[in-house]
Amino acid sequence: MPSRSSRRIRRALSSGAVGAAALLVLSACSSSGPSPASGAGGVSGEVTVFAAASLKESFEELGERFEREHPGAHVTFSFGGSDALAASITGGAPADVFASASPKTMKIVTDAGDASGTPVTFVRNRLEIATLPGNPDRIGSLKDLTRKGLKVVLCDASVPCGAAAGKALDASGLELTPVSYEEDVKSALNKVVLKEADAAVVYRTDVRAAGDKVEGVEFPESADAVNDYPITVLERSENTEAAEAFLALVRSPEGQKVLTGAGFLAP
Repeated sequence: MPSRSSRRIRRALSSGAVGAAALLVLSACSSSGPSPASGAGGVSGEVTVFAAASLKESFEELGERFEREHPGAHVTFSFGGSDALAASITGGAPADVFASASPKTMKIVTDAGDASGTPVTFVRNRLEIATLPGNPDRIGSLKDLTRKGLKVVLCDASVPCGAAAGKALDASGLELTPVSYEEDVKSALNKVVLKEADAAVVYRTDVRAAGDKVEGVEFPESADAVNDYPITVLERSENTEAAEAFLALVRSPEGQKVLTGAGFLAP
């Protein structure tokens, strides 16, 4: 018959086994990862991104990817002219990320102390001439845009695409009087799409995004006006973790593949 002391030892071992089993169950539960409600990596909640109009198609694709990777997160975009977006940010508009089409417009935000950290260039872009489908006016160069009777549209000089067009015209020694100056690159392109203009100087990414609605014409002077695109998390962001995760996606190999596939140049 077992001694009293050996029965105590067996009871202690049995209790230890139950405790160990309980710990294993708890460990398994905790290692199962965050629930779908909190999103992968714990990233969740709203992320508001202010971005240059030329980034619309690429960023919307990246936004969908971001939400798939982080089921608990949602991205809201505000696209427009970089100067107007910068003014909104410095005026107190709630946003988490700002992606500008030029360092000059980003400087408005950094000078106001509204950027968290130093902005980084994530892509570059160059200009192209958008013409009507089939290029009926036989536009083949920047000089052709100065032809009498041709209706040409430019972005406003305060907008990065307008400033870049001005640099290209200066480099070629040409003077051009457009029929209108538009508030952003999409507005300029739409003038051609709607056949309200014969041509517009826009980014090649916008020509590509328009598909067969326009035809693109490259011109060598565009090399003198390549725009760097900086991006930053904003100082007043209410969801810094998600904002940094979105910025990381933009700069990741997957994000760069989407952007270069749209016609942007690697930084």
